Amino acid sequence: MKKENRDSIILKKGKKEIELDYSELRKAVLVLRAVNHDLRQSIISLLEKHPKLTVTDIYIKLRLEQSVASQHLAILRRAGVVKTERQGKYIYYSLDKERLSQISRLVDELAS
Repeated sequence: MKKENRDSIILKKGKKEIELDYSELRKAVLVLRAVNHDLRQSIISLLEKHPKLTVTDIYIKLRLEQSVASQHLAILRRAGVVKTERQGKYIYYSLDKERLSQISRLVDELAS
């Protein structure tokens, strides 16, 4: 692995070279660290089954304290894994499937 400049990084695997945007790589690391937790994986699984849920729905279904659910949702939100939508006094959480597929493609590219 060698660093070309501040904006990109070149990874070599045999004869194959992969150029990665450094800022995208940092975002991918943030996402991977966010989803590398059992409770956050449970939240993601729940949101896969139910397209949008409030924090109340999530903490009741997972039998958590409200503050614990909120903290983990905040981590997922900062990582871009979930997005929020306000409807009246409620905030609904849903998966950002576009962001997850971007990260999945990057991981696939690195793994190949």
